[in-house]
Amino acid sequence: MELKAKILIIDDDEALHKVCRGVLERHGFFIESAFTLHDGLQKVREQSFDMVLLDLMMPDGQGIDIIAPLREQDPELVSVVMTGYATVERAVEAMKAGAVNFLAKPFSTDLLLLAVNQALEKRQLSRDVKRLRDFEQDVAQLWSVARGGLDEFNQFDKDFIGPAAFRLTIAHEFRAPITALLSFLILLRKGYVPPDQQKKILDNAMKRAQDMLDLVDDLMNLSSAREEISVTHCTVHNLADDLEKVAPTLKAQAQEKGISVSLVLQERPVVNTNPRLMDQLWTNLISNAIKYTLAGGSVQVILEKEQGWAVGTVKDTGIGMSAKEQELIFHEFYRAPRAKEMERHGTGLGLSFVKRIIDGYGGSVTVESETGRGSAFRFRLPLHAKHQEI
Repeated sequence: MELKAKILIIDDDEALHKVCRGVLERHGFFIESAFTLHDGLQKVREQSFDMVLLDLMMPDGQGIDIIAPLREQDPELVSVVMTGYATVERAVEAMKAGAVNFLAKPFSTDLLLLAVNQALEKRQLSRDVKRLRDFEQDVAQLWSVARGGLDEFNQFDKDFIGPAAFRLTIAHEFRAPITALLSFLILLRKGYVPPDQQKKILDNAMKRAQDMLDLVDDLMNLSSAREEISVTHCTVHNLADDLEKVAPTLKAQAQEKGISVSLVLQERPVVNTNPRLMDQLWTNLISNAIKYTLAGGSVQVILEKEQGWAVGTVKDTGIGMSAKEQELIFHEFYRAPRAKEMERHGTGLGLSFVKRIIDGYGGSVTVESETGRGSAFRFRLPLHAKHQEI
């Protein structure tokens, strides 16, 4: 039988010890006995107990006089006072001294078990509250450290990222994965997680860490976009080459999901941009299409020229979006409700980054979509002056 708790009985009546021991041991409790207050206090100093059944009148003193010393040894130790001289005044006195319950002798087996179980429930509740407070303090302390780094980030980027409201949004987006990650780690560190559940907790922690890494990467891309769009980072190159460079990796991702990806290169337009940003432009648009398309669907990428413009279109047969969602889709951190349901993890910064790149080169980006019938993102970038159509 599994031992429920370890109980110390302090009483000078041997018959009571025998009866209580017999009842409680049958119900899985481990019992120790002491016949004086001195011996009882000594046992508590030498061993760990969950609760004490304590006689009020002992040969060497009043039982309530050692409740405080007992709790000094173990603040979570609970005491139930027993006496054959039960009065309301004595019960109140015992409770004021720190006892959690009061038993009048003689008592029935059922009453004994009820008092013991109630006392142990109070002990467990007290321990749970203490653990929760310790847990909250640890999270608050670790979050304070993490927030210090976040404040430095906000200070560094405040002139570029924009208004205070946006910086508060960044702080909020960081707070969720950081708090979750710290929670998982503290649960493991404190030993609250059974061995058979530790792998699940570690997997969840890794996912939240990846969320933070993705968020940092996207924020760094946003913050560096203005500098990288500048003329000093631009080169004359073929936009089709950028697409063909990233396509194999993206096609492999799509294949894992059972989605086909096709490239339609009607033209190979030449632009004067930063090739690295063009790689990211294609990657963001195509990976988004793959992410929100179900197995068996398709993604088509079209590249053409149109009256002085390089025009790229990424069409998918995915979940699509409503007209209202289309108005918000390029806003920082925005993710449509159905997108969140389909793909829990995401920063909501990919399309805002795309728009920032295209706007920076004097182009434009639009979306046409219908809920349940896919989306088509279309962008325009100016052709290089020497390659403008006549």
